[in-house]
Amino acid sequence: MAYPARVLEPINLDNPSNKQRVAYFYDSDVGNYAYGAGHPMKPHRIRMAHSLVMNYGLYKKMEIYRAKPATKQEMCQFHTDEYIDFLSRVTPDNIELFAKEQVKFNVGDDCPVFDGLYEFCSISGGGSMEGAARLNRGKCDIAINWAGGLHHAKKNEASGFCYVNDIVLGILELLRYHPRVVYIDIDIHHGDGVEEAFYTTDRVMTCSFHKYGEFFPGTGELRDIGIGKGKNYAVNFPLRDGIDDVTFKSVFQPTVTAIMEWYRPTAVVLQCGGDSMSGDLLGCFNLSMQGHANCVNFVKSFGLPTLVLGGGGYTMRNVARAWTYETGLLVGQAVGPEIPYNDYYEYYGPDYQLEVRPSNMQNANSDEYLDRILQSVLENLSRTKFAPSVQMTDVPRDAPEEEPEEDTEEAKDTRGGNQNAWDEHVQRDDELSDSEDEGEGGRRDIRNYKDGDDMMDLDDDETPAPKKDDATPAVEA
Repeated sequence: MAYPARVLEPINLDNPSNKQRVAYFYDSDVGNYAYGAGHPMKPHRIRMAHSLVMNYGLYKKMEIYRAKPATKQEMCQFHTDEYIDFLSRVTPDNIELFAKEQVKFNVGDDCPVFDGLYEFCSISGGGSMEGAARLNRGKCDIAINWAGGLHHAKKNEASGFCYVNDIVLGILELLRYHPRVVYIDIDIHHGDGVEEAFYTTDRVMTCSFHKYGEFFPGTGELRDIGIGKGKNYAVNFPLRDGIDDVTFKSVFQPTVTAIMEWYRPTAVVLQCGGDSMSGDLLGCFNLSMQGHANCVNFVKSFGLPTLVLGGGGYTMRNVARAWTYETGLLVGQAVGPEIPYNDYYEYYGPDYQLEVRPSNMQNANSDEYLDRILQSVLENLSRTKFAPSVQMTDVPRDAPEEEPEEDTEEAKDTRGGNQNAWDEHVQRDDELSDSEDEGEGGRRDIRNYKDGDDMMDLDDDETPAPKKDDATPAVEA
């Protein structure tokens, strides 16, 4: 394969896919949590990104919601009761009482116990589940939760700075309505927690592009393709140090195109970890902000219901830059190159520009190496059944309901006073709209499940679907 000059063409925002409706989930509390002094994971970066999103005026192009935090019951759709109960009870003050549990649940150095740990997990999980619920109900075409994307968490333990796997919870929500979901991961680390959760099913295809070889978590080699019914439905693209924009594009786009053609997913979950960009504190790739965003733009171009999530990223100013730029891309509005004045303006000195530029580091991914991996991946994909079918029970239409107040044009004008006043200021913490997607057909309506339904039991011929005849009352918030 001959590679073109290593410069990407500018992303074209003038296309029909820019008419898609976008729901954006943000909880102002998320930036209050801290893993501890010296820890590379900084939830503050989500607040920084949100400040840029607001100051660029992107709120005018999307609906902004504060999702209800995930409940224990919701988190236990994937995680064990014992593990979630531990997260809800452990604190820095009583941690000595949980010595055995710390070892059992892998909580310690990389995944420390910090003040508000459980609440932080609930915010992340709630945003991803609520985004999926709105996609299911056709309330939006794209849902964004930059506080999500914590792809290392396992069913019964924390891993890699991740405690609750909001991605798995969001995918389980999508599987209530969608026969096939594809998960795409561009974080520099392998999306092991998500792959493990769906390793034996063809209902979800997982696809991860990541650094492999003496790098956390040490999984994700080319030969890991799934087992049982899930054989060939796990796609791993192991990469070496220094991959740049053009070489990443040259393998990303053919792989995703083949997945769309062979698997025919009806919904997409895209994890946008920012640690694959150049200059990341824990990363070793050389993607620019545009090279990273090109992946988002390409996935968007298929026009499928898409849940967009955050993930890793440990140079805060660059993560905030990329996620802001990608938010603009998703709503069809160009932003930059200058950084507007915002609450964290000093972070972006000395140039105060939006761009994250590549460095001159060596690309250890030769054309021959990438060709060999790509051909193997495409061969594995060709062995999958064409659009595996899933027998689904009919999903009844949701009961008639009044449109949520914040979905009306009048409400959008009055949340911040009139529209002119809204345009003149950054939305205050108390102006975020609580999501109304909680009633019949929403993510907390347990009438959607039969007694004993296990969302993780995906080997059955039928997907869990809303039921008409179960009068069990909805779970209270």
